[in-house]
Amino acid sequence: GLSTQPIWRKLWDDVMKTRPPNSENVTCWRKKFLETFFANVLHGVLDVSSDWRLNHHHFSPLLHSSPHVSQLTLCNMLQGAVELTAEHNQKVLENLAGSLQILKFQHLLSSNQSIRHSLVLLLHRLIHHGSVSQVSMYSWPVPDTVLLVLILSMSAGFWRSGNALAYHSSPCSLCREEDKAQSQESAQKRAERGCCDEREWSDAENQKGSPRAPEEADVEGNGCEADAHLNSVLSGPRSPPLQNQECSEASSKVPCDHTSTEGGSSHCVSGQLSRHPVRKTRRRLKSAVGKKRRCLRRSRGPYADPEDLYDFVFTVAREDNSGFLDKQQNSATEGENAESWTSSSPGSPCAGHAGCKKRGGSAGIFSLKAAQRFRSVSTLELFSIPLTGETCRTLSNLLSSWVSLENLVLSYNGLGANIFCVLSGLRALSRHSDRHLRVVRVSDVFSHMPCVELVRCILSAFPQLHTLSVSFDLKNQLEGNRPEGNPSCSEAEIPESCLEQLEIRFPREPLHTTFLLPVLKASKSLQQLSLDSATLPHSQEFGLLLEALKECNPNLKKLSFHDVNLAEHQKEVLLLLQDPVLQEITFSFCRLFESSTTEFLSEIINTVKRNSSLKSLKLPGNRLGNHRLVALADIFSEDSSSSLSQLDVSSNCIKPDGLLEFTKKLEGHIQQRGGQIQFTHLRLFQNWLDQDAETAQEALRRLKAVCSVVNDSWDSSQAFADYISVM
Repeated sequence: GLSTQPIWRKLWDDVMKTRPPNSENVTCWRKKFLETFFANVLHGVLDVSSDWRLNHHHFSPLLHSSPHVSQLTLCNMLQGAVELTAEHNQKVLENLAGSLQILKFQHLLSSNQSIRHSLVLLLHRLIHHGSVSQVSMYSWPVPDTVLLVLILSMSAGFWRSGNALAYHSSPCSLCREEDKAQSQESAQKRAERGCCDEREWSDAENQKGSPRAPEEADVEGNGCEADAHLNSVLSGPRSPPLQNQECSEASSKVPCDHTSTEGGSSHCVSGQLSRHPVRKTRRRLKSAVGKKRRCLRRSRGPYADPEDLYDFVFTVAREDNSGFLDKQQNSATEGENAESWTSSSPGSPCAGHAGCKKRGGSAGIFSLKAAQRFRSVSTLELFSIPLTGETCRTLSNLLSSWVSLENLVLSYNGLGANIFCVLSGLRALSRHSDRHLRVVRVSDVFSHMPCVELVRCILSAFPQLHTLSVSFDLKNQLEGNRPEGNPSCSEAEIPESCLEQLEIRFPREPLHTTFLLPVLKASKSLQQLSLDSATLPHSQEFGLLLEALKECNPNLKKLSFHDVNLAEHQKEVLLLLQDPVLQEITFSFCRLFESSTTEFLSEIINTVKRNSSLKSLKLPGNRLGNHRLVALADIFSEDSSSSLSQLDVSSNCIKPDGLLEFTKKLEGHIQQRGGQIQFTHLRLFQNWLDQDAETAQEALRRLKAVCSVVNDSWDSSQAFADYISVM
């Protein structure tokens, strides 16, 4: 019954000898210590020989702490991957396969083939046969294309079936066990079914005198084996889903519930096979048998071909000017060209989009047909990693069948027109009945098109989304020059969507309600809306927006405006505050009191006092000052029916004496109400509380007896510069 938290906290000071970041948010010091200890030892930051408690021949730092590691970051030259896949760390890797949830890559550099092979082993064990559910990549200004595509493809569950995944000079034992189990299952089915029916069918065809193609005759001898392999392809857990648009027609009514992950694609493929004559089905069996025979190469040795890694990630482009790949790979197999799923092939989701057209033809595209399907992650995050057209086509192809993906974050990737390529992959994914994608976040410096237009594009491509966030810093001055062949998304029809949360950060561009209206009409389930850095083209625009929200989104619970000038929209602000459905309203840096009178503040207070549905009111950056803060305490007066529990008054030039007066007034109201008050949280970030430390401490002490107070130690000397910047 005794807590060991103080002991682990002291161990941190003794061993790490550094100040822990965000120590106030640490819930378990044991986990925090062991996870950081593992990372520091792995990356050579911590020398265990310097501590007598750790320097013992019976103690393995990595082995001891690995069961407690839930997230791991690999940096630079991937030295950690090489160390973890070494023979003496086999048990460490097994522990990580059961505990690790999040795998991060940061500041990666170009690596040689030996390091990439180590990375292959690591990803195969931690993702395909492990529990990693999230892969995140950060800050890679000049990404190694081969390495980037390798991480993406293995995160999606793809890997070349013919490639020998060696571990300690032998194929992966877990793969062998799965293959053995599948072989036994196939043999059992073959024994139950027998080959008699197949031979009777062949005899009947011969009696009819119908000629057979030579490949059918070759397949007949191995008919049972081919049928068994086809069965395993259709039902096996590692088979890539085959796309069939006829099985998954897009309808205007989109089901919003989570569907089962079992049998989604297999059912479609089975239906597709059943609609064709039997003879056409049998013609495909020879290639399936050939692929199965090629898969057996795994048992011949660790790496049958040292260039298998390159062959898997890229195939040789058919164009003459393929100098890029010639530098990257000098011995790629020409036979993969026939299997390459290029952007111009009919099966590619990128076909026909101008943003996906080949530019130069220097790099080949990842081949899904030559890959085997393993377990995949559910969250993919790419931060500050430039994505070229080739990489976007690869990502699009992976997304088209990545049914386990739930969260996709693309942040500062310089997509530009290549966003259409990503959208084509999402459109193909939306046709899978067992898709799980619910969250998409896209942010960048320059916007390739107006934000609302991009929102319409994404929703029309994947209406099953629950959360969509689009954010841009600056408006692209050349956005009027659209790539040829891309239809305008402003005309795209949006089916009824499942959207619950929408966030748009405008690059200081006008907010036109008429353009946003189709999105709102299609999003009947919308509960949260956030609009950031938008400009209002005329005085009636804000009122039109509120009318559209009231008409189209009756379930809206949270509404947020940031950096939107509402100084001249006092009437609309009051209408929002008296809305009987909204539970959380945010006016952040909206200049509410820039040109207002005292009556406006009184109207706000009285409106909030009468609203029993509003739970949270956030007013950061609106120049409240001391006198307005003190007035806000009347929201909790004895005659108030307000249910407000959270109030945010950060960045409002509040001084210690004003905070103390607010506290005293609040205490008086609580006493009048007999202690019955629902106010629980107050946020005070970036206020001028350092000007009188003693008064501030007294105010905070008395406030904390009433509610939870969140503040920081902010240098108010910067306040004047901040004030000028907002003018």
